[in-house]
Amino acid sequence: MTQMPDAKSPLKIGTRGSPLALAQAYETRDRLMAAHGLPEDAFEVVVIKTTGDDRAMIAADKPLKEIGNKGLFTKEIEEAMVDGRIDIAVHSMKDMPTEQPEGLVLDCYLSREDVRDAFVSLEYDSIMALPEGATVGTSSLRRRAQLAHVRPDLKLVEFRGNVQTRLKKLADGVAAASFLAYAGLRRLGMEDSARGPIAPEEMLPAVAQGAIGIERRMADARAEALLAPIHDLVTEQRLLAERAFLATLDGSCETPIAGLALIEGDRLWLRGQILRPDGSEALAGERWGNIDEGAAMGEHLARDLLSQAGEGFFDWR
Repeated sequence: MTQMPDAKSPLKIGTRGSPLALAQAYETRDRLMAAHGLPEDAFEVVVIKTTGDDRAMIAADKPLKEIGNKGLFTKEIEEAMVDGRIDIAVHSMKDMPTEQPEGLVLDCYLSREDVRDAFVSLEYDSIMALPEGATVGTSSLRRRAQLAHVRPDLKLVEFRGNVQTRLKKLADGVAAASFLAYAGLRRLGMEDSARGPIAPEEMLPAVAQGAIGIERRMADARAEALLAPIHDLVTEQRLLAERAFLATLDGSCETPIAGLALIEGDRLWLRGQILRPDGSEALAGERWGNIDEGAAMGEHLARDLLSQAGEGFFDWR
């Protein structure tokens, strides 16, 4: 029988300290409370500062690709789990490497939020409404490449920070527009900060965007049992396809990659896109298949796009 956490021995939930990361950790805690009928003091949210947070603060105007890879935002959290300072870790899945450290497993996903990007501007309603030569801020290499592909006339600048910081930059005239994940805005109750979501047909989102994953020690039977009731199978099935696509492409912060899997009935629909970093070329494809074929579909789609791209596709020109 699973030993339930209590005030004397709470389940420790590790997270980064940003407002969005905390909102995701509290959502996880609230779902666990509801699933097991436990009080709030049976859980403790533990904030862990990561190398990525420190470097991003110091180098606020540098592209993420110059700061490091996705693991920068998870390394210290995973170390805290290995040494027992925390029991589980809550992650934005679009930030997660496709492989976990030895002894850790990522097998619990909350029900996925809205996958779309959000267009944020104080003056303009959409990408196509931006005037010629307008300045747009984003830290995402994917979004930069996608934008440069459809609007090569725009000036793109580095633009990082939380929602409040980005809105202030827009108010200060640093840029005419920016982008955020619509899921993050919804979790923060700040949907009104955006002009609206962007259809995937216009801007295919990042792999696993809108999904929260919960990591644990592989040998921790208590954590496994506690997490099982809040796991969402449909989200898992979609992410298996998307993350197989990403893994085959060896995706990182230096590669503009987009991917989205949807389930319709008993079929899975996977779309993928890769772009040259300067946006000069984009390749896209899709696959339909049975739900249990998602991982194979992701791998096959990635290999197909790579064969079309040829050597050096992701190199900066």
